[in-house]
Amino acid sequence: MDGNNSDDNGEAETNVDPEGAAFLVVREGRTWRDVFRLTPGQVTTVGRAATSRIVVRDDICSRNHCEIFQSGGEWTLRDLGSRNGTLINGTRVASDWQLADGELIQIGSCDLGFTFDLSHPFPQFEEDDDDTGTSDEMVFDHPGSDTEPEIILRTRKSRYRTAGSPETMEGDRISQELTTLYRLALEMGSVPNASGLSEVVLDGLFSGTTADIGAILLLQDVSGNEPTSEELQVVVYHGENDMPYQRVSEYLSGVVLAEREAILARDIADDSRLAARDSLGEIQAKSVICAPLQVGGVLHGLIHLYSTKPEQPLDRDDLEFTLAVADQMAIALDNLKEKKSLVEGLARVQDENQTLRRQLEIESELVGDSPSMHLLRERIARIAPTDATTLIRGESGVGKELVARAVHFSSNRSEGPFICMNCAALTESLLESELFGHEKGSFTGAEARTSGKFEQAHQGTLFLDEVGEMGLGIQARFLRVLEGHPFERVGGGTPVEVDVRVVAATNRDLELAVEEDLFRRDLYFRLHVVELNIEPLRLRRTDVPLLANYFLDRFARKTERPVKRFTRTALDTLLNYDWPGNVRELQNVVERAVILCAGEVVTEDDIQLSALGSTPTRDPRELGSRGFREVSLDILEREHIMATLDRTNWNKSKASQILGIERSTLDRKLKRYQVKRPNR
Repeated sequence: MDGNNSDDNGEAETNVDPEGAAFLVVREGRTWRDVFRLTPGQVTTVGRAATSRIVVRDDICSRNHCEIFQSGGEWTLRDLGSRNGTLINGTRVASDWQLADGELIQIGSCDLGFTFDLSHPFPQFEEDDDDTGTSDEMVFDHPGSDTEPEIILRTRKSRYRTAGSPETMEGDRISQELTTLYRLALEMGSVPNASGLSEVVLDGLFSGTTADIGAILLLQDVSGNEPTSEELQVVVYHGENDMPYQRVSEYLSGVVLAEREAILARDIADDSRLAARDSLGEIQAKSVICAPLQVGGVLHGLIHLYSTKPEQPLDRDDLEFTLAVADQMAIALDNLKEKKSLVEGLARVQDENQTLRRQLEIESELVGDSPSMHLLRERIARIAPTDATTLIRGESGVGKELVARAVHFSSNRSEGPFICMNCAALTESLLESELFGHEKGSFTGAEARTSGKFEQAHQGTLFLDEVGEMGLGIQARFLRVLEGHPFERVGGGTPVEVDVRVVAATNRDLELAVEEDLFRRDLYFRLHVVELNIEPLRLRRTDVPLLANYFLDRFARKTERPVKRFTRTALDTLLNYDWPGNVRELQNVVERAVILCAGEVVTEDDIQLSALGSTPTRDPRELGSRGFREVSLDILEREHIMATLDRTNWNKSKASQILGIERSTLDRKLKRYQVKRPNR
């Protein structure tokens, strides 16, 4: 094949890419579908999978069929173990194949021509047409073309005639147009906005047609079903030799907008019908083209070109070239619109994320002025900058998650994610899936790959609440990840590595659980690197007024109520309560008081407390009437625990709150006394 054409001056004219790239021209059946540029240093994948760079929609094609890359200065094709193989010029590829200019790659019904010069033909294509007797026309199908004017017909044989044939000039022009369209499409993809795109397109139209004046007119609102010419705005205008631009007439633009068809009009100055309606008559324009910019039924505007040269009027080829450019520009405008929408959406999400982060940081402030809270804040300040695994201990409701948030937002990972997980809320199998993720089809209902909490917390902090409730079966996997080993998703085999700091919390007696073989000893020591203990609220009553006012201000703003403060008796009521539910219960009580309060001040009547936190004082005479018994404290404790359990219908959580002990302590005492719930 000859890589060059010579002009009358003997200078070589080439369409070879100056950067040394090659091209794949894709043909399916009788349709030229696309042109792909092969870039040195980049691997081009071909297959049925949507992730392939060149997607072949044919069941004969494997999902990952083959790949093309440059090695040692040569372009090489490698079959990736495809089911039906890859053919080159009819020969099945058995190993790496060094591609030569003009070779034909065959995958099922799809042909891919390899070339360094887009203006040259593929001999195999010509022979196929001669043998089958098919039409001389080659069809170029442009994605998004829904109407006939957007399908460009070319006579393929006339392009590739030998030099000297009267049809050679026509073939050379079409080949040059195809190359220009490809290069123009690459330039379109690099501009960031509509005005820059219009500049690129108009320059390309001037080089590809005989127009000497032109403009791109766009609609500001593309959602209208029936746009009018008044809505068109000139985005860019070019004129040779400072020639003035006359806006496209309402007559021509109206026809294009209404019919969505391109118009080629000639001899405008001599046509009384057009001259009477078109201002082009004033500048003696000989021909004009108006082409719609539309894709997928959406009209973005139109291209307006005209020529004032009698010897070089715009012709059918100019119209078809303009249509091809208009089709590509419409797609580019659609992509810019989608990109703008995505950028705006991303900015909005980022703004919301920052707002949420600031809110979380505010809510992570530890409120309290007691000595234990001062000590807790000091320990957090020392612990947070490290990546040490942290164990937070305390009764239910003391604010273990708030302490974990404070550790996260005071650490070097504060810009990373903070992911929470309650280990007691799920079964062991679901907990494993939630922590490590799962692959599609790994179990019933697994319709897609899902990342687990560890992956979601990458470069951030993972907070595991109630870690003491984790089953033995999953503790081993959890321990390996804590030790820095990669893990696999449920049903998968690919190792996943993450960078996560783990903060765990529990209200369970882990030491007792280790003794009873309910919690792994090695996991206990791995979690017990740094420990933070949070005192129950009843042991730091001086924090109650501070917390109450903090919650009052928050819920007043949230509910937009005019509540401003507590009365003295209301605060005394809060101070004299034992708070078995700790800070969480105080928060709920204050929220309820804000809702019930009828004025600006919360009174004692607005506060509703649970009977669990009030221990009624017995009359000494009542105790004396029962008489003295010679029994040990263990027996008295056992009897009191049993009486409390009977009173709460064996609700251990309520009983432990009344008794003022942790649930795990109650379980340990019941085991020591060998007490079980009686059968009723």
